[in-house]
Amino acid sequence: MIRYILLIGAAIMATPLLAQRADLPPEPLVIEALDTHPAVAAAQARVRSAQAGSDMLRRGSHEFTFQGTLSRRSAEGEGDYAEYDVNLTRPIRLPGKAALDRKAGELGVEVAHNLMEDIRHQTALAFSDNWHDWLIASAQHRTDLDSMQSLKDDLAAIRRRAQLRDASLLEVDQVQSALAMAEAQAATSQAARDEARVKLAANFPGLPLPEEAPAPAAPAMPADSLEILRDLVIERSHEIRASEREAQRLATLARRASADRIADPSLGLRVFSERGGLEKGVGLVGSIPLGGGYRRAAHDQASAEAGAADLDLARVRREAEATASADLSNVRAHDSIWRSMENAASSAAAAAGRTKRGYELGQVDLTDMLLARRQANDARRQEIEARGNLLRAILKIQIDAHAVWTSQEGHED
Repeated sequence: MIRYILLIGAAIMATPLLAQRADLPPEPLVIEALDTHPAVAAAQARVRSAQAGSDMLRRGSHEFTFQGTLSRRSAEGEGDYAEYDVNLTRPIRLPGKAALDRKAGELGVEVAHNLMEDIRHQTALAFSDNWHDWLIASAQHRTDLDSMQSLKDDLAAIRRRAQLRDASLLEVDQVQSALAMAEAQAATSQAARDEARVKLAANFPGLPLPEEAPAPAAPAMPADSLEILRDLVIERSHEIRASEREAQRLATLARRASADRIADPSLGLRVFSERGGLEKGVGLVGSIPLGGGYRRAAHDQASAEAGAADLDLARVRREAEATASADLSNVRAHDSIWRSMENAASSAAAAAGRTKRGYELGQVDLTDMLLARRQANDARRQEIEARGNLLRAILKIQIDAHAVWTSQEGHED
């Protein structure tokens, strides 16, 4: 716990935080946990791989080839002669091909970078889910403990009354039964809380966790309107950007395959010596593959892949628009649900208080009091779940819009 507080203080001093929910970890700690996640680190390695691939395309695979022959010839009546033949050749990219290779490599780097940012975005959503599962389960467990403690107090009081013959053994049994059910409920919520914490700690071991989860904050709508955030979900989608760049890359490769139907020639230098050096020479050599069905099929394949990439881009755009609309709808729906459950929980708590006073005055049966208390606890648990789901939905549209927990290069084109 002390380490968690010290790290929070260091993060606050190191980085001026934007306004954020009190029940979330400091933003610098979350950003660090996301950036060091294995999935994000692997995606960053793929960006470096794409950069190396871009450099390979820029330089080209055309390398010098050395070929030599050393032999000994025997001529009747003349004797033996040492002879050699050496060729040094290199393929030459035809005009326009190098530019297409460079463009394809650069687009490949952009694709990898945007995929990395999208993986980081998905990791942020996973963290949000893990964190809210822990918040909700912990808050429900605290509510169950409060209910269990109240029943323990009631059981102690009614036992004293039974000893004074002011209450029946049946009433003692009823309270004991209610307490046993409350204890079972508390044990269940404790198991859910512990499971949620274990998953959170396992998935994000670099993030220090407090011993107890903070209480879920009171829901508040983002400073930006929900409609603006919905539009930003589409505008800032790295998945769309990656699909756009991939479509452009494959279109470039299709053009490259078309250009490659005329093969690159190879040029070189030949040096030879025959008849023991009596005949020597230096000359130029050249060769060019004669394109056939293979190169034509390669061009057809690249063109088909480029067409498929255009269709994938259309699909990704639709999915991003659906996600943005769903985010907006979910926030509004969960807001309505939470407000109804908050009213229900308040009413149930008030009813439980009145039935308790009525029981103490002898105007309400014990069964009615226990039922009202159980209903109040159930309503409070449902209010906690509704509040947590609303907080989760608000944070999701902010994450999808890249309004929180973004990397330094998260909005670069």
